[in-house]
Amino acid sequence: MRVLGIITARGGSKGVPRKNLALISGNSLLRYTAEAALASKKLSRVVLSTDDQEIAEEARACGIEVPFMRPAELARDETPTLPVLQHAVKQLESEGEIVDAVCILQPTHPFRTADDIDLCIELLEKHQDADSAMTIAPVPAEFNPHWTYFMDGEGSLRIATGEATPIPRRQELPPAYHREGSVYVTRRDVLMSQNSIYGTQVLGLAVDPVQRVNIDTMDDFLRAETLMKKLRTVN
Repeated sequence: MRVLGIITARGGSKGVPRKNLALISGNSLLRYTAEAALASKKLSRVVLSTDDQEIAEEARACGIEVPFMRPAELARDETPTLPVLQHAVKQLESEGEIVDAVCILQPTHPFRTADDIDLCIELLEKHQDADSAMTIAPVPAEFNPHWTYFMDGEGSLRIATGEATPIPRRQELPPAYHREGSVYVTRRDVLMSQNSIYGTQVLGLAVDPVQRVNIDTMDDFLRAETLMKKLRTVN
């Protein structure tokens, strides 16, 4: 299976200015993602989608191709990821590129590994009926959907699962997971024809949330810096 890696990194950022170029332990967020992508054995090609020349230069310095620049209308705060990916695929297909799947990599996940990427791709390769695969992390028991509620405008509660009563004991709760966000792999036709990153049949690769930080705020940077130093000391 030919899988195209697309690193998405626009110049703007609401929470942290110039976030994708911000440094953790001396390296930019973009560099950590580039290193994992280039170390992957399953990605056939890795490109960057950006509207920003400085980010493009950093990507090239990391060994990542920047075959096109993202148009400004696809780099706004409210722009969803789907059209960004579709634009990248269309650009490359117009030059003769043929891919079976796309791997979405966001620089805000500096602890992603090449193994994470490869294992997600392997999952999709093994299950031909699946549309996509992504990294997931366990939901703490107190946030399990069997114990969480929706509230209507009058204050009445209903369990998220639709059940009449909650499961009484923590030990009886079925495992629940949330999107971890560091790796998404989607079949090309699902992305382009079904207009979806997920499709209907989604596979999950569970990862350890203790070893992960999704960079969104300055507090996240501080946590990531501490974790990076700890991991480097251990290694």
